[in-house]
Amino acid sequence: MKFARLLWVLIFLFIAKNGYAQNDSIKVDVKKKVYTFTIDDNIDPRMNRKVKLALEDAAAQGADVILIEMDTYGGAVNDADDIRTMIMENKTPIHVWINKDAASAGALISIACDSIYMAPGASIGAATVVMGGGGDAAPDKYQSYMRSMMRSTAEAKGRDPKIAEAMVDQNLEIEGISEKGSVITFSVSEAIANGFCEGQADSLVEVIEKKLGIDDYELILYETSTVENIIAFFLNPAVSGFLILIIFAGIYFEIQTPGVGFPLAASLTAIILYFIPYYLTGLAQNWEIAVFIAGVILLLVEIFLIPGFGVFGILGIAGILTGLTLGMIPNDAFDFTFVPSGELFAALLTVILAAFAGMALIFFLAPKINSWKAFSSIALAGTQRRDEGYTSSFYEESLLGKEGVTHTRLMPSGKVLIDDEVYDAYSRGEFIDKGEPVKVISTDGTSLKVKKI
Repeated sequence: MKFARLLWVLIFLFIAKNGYAQNDSIKVDVKKKVYTFTIDDNIDPRMNRKVKLALEDAAAQGADVILIEMDTYGGAVNDADDIRTMIMENKTPIHVWINKDAASAGALISIACDSIYMAPGASIGAATVVMGGGGDAAPDKYQSYMRSMMRSTAEAKGRDPKIAEAMVDQNLEIEGISEKGSVITFSVSEAIANGFCEGQADSLVEVIEKKLGIDDYELILYETSTVENIIAFFLNPAVSGFLILIIFAGIYFEIQTPGVGFPLAASLTAIILYFIPYYLTGLAQNWEIAVFIAGVILLLVEIFLIPGFGVFGILGIAGILTGLTLGMIPNDAFDFTFVPSGELFAALLTVILAAFAGMALIFFLAPKINSWKAFSSIALAGTQRRDEGYTSSFYEESLLGKEGVTHTRLMPSGKVLIDDEVYDAYSRGEFIDKGEPVKVISTDGTSLKVKKI
């Protein structure tokens, strides 16, 4: 009986040992996926979109850890809040390595991460909200909002909320840390001493291996997709200016040669290529596109329905230029508080120069377009001359040289009044308002050809 028990014990030990050995033999070390991307520019709608896409890609790649390389002087408060929220709601641990600067909105985003590491010589803080020009402090409502975000974010991450708030408010005094009249900006050692940095590191690799203790890992770098590269291409001010030129030129040539279709198609394509990249990056808002469309409609009403050039024409041009300009910059319903003055100037300059270039192109091409072989295939650009046998004439030659006034607006065709008689007429291509003095320069065909005196 004792022998049987001993035999069963030996059998159990043998199975257990072989079972553990088998489990050990099939154990596979799985590399951790460390996903990294940079925040190295102004915090604006473009950076907002980049962070959103990067976090989505990290989730799709199954990242175990996310590491942000930070170097920014800050930017728009609303976009910083969006990024902060995305980081805090993300289920994957997110750490930040401040390569040089994490100022203003950059400090808020850094505090939202699970841990902060800093390169030698880096700094964090100075989160006072400033105007777009970068000098004067923004109104108190923005400062209050920023103080609240900094305080709540620090509390959520176990950091001192008073210190976080003092990074915004120069009137807060923290004994031994800051004096009244200056906001807090920490160096590496100061940030470590006050709980706003977990350690110093010279590189991302050092953060991963020595600070986070990850030895076996796969480093995944965020790369922009082809679509994002195309969007970035069309966001280039030079490309935007070229598209504006096509918009103006296309509208003009379509008005001059209605029914051809190609100029209108080119203009519509340019409008789509102009606004979609700015819309996707959050710069162009629905109301800005609506202002542009309203401007086009007002201009067309002025051209086709209302004689002369007055209020509708001026409002139309203003609406077009306003929509094109505001679509390029991150304003909030005409609030330019956080729009850098350089960006506003660049947008205005791009639109104005492109508009002038478009007008110059119109004046240069308009007289020559009829001579193009490609254009002659879609328009009747030839002249049927009398000396070549074309003698059909609806009017008497005695009208040649006669003077009168336009009875309707010539666009470029319409009616003229000569010696109290109304005749069909057309201009040499220009639009002539009603009541303008004109002179008959040709009686060939079924309409008089006139020019403005």
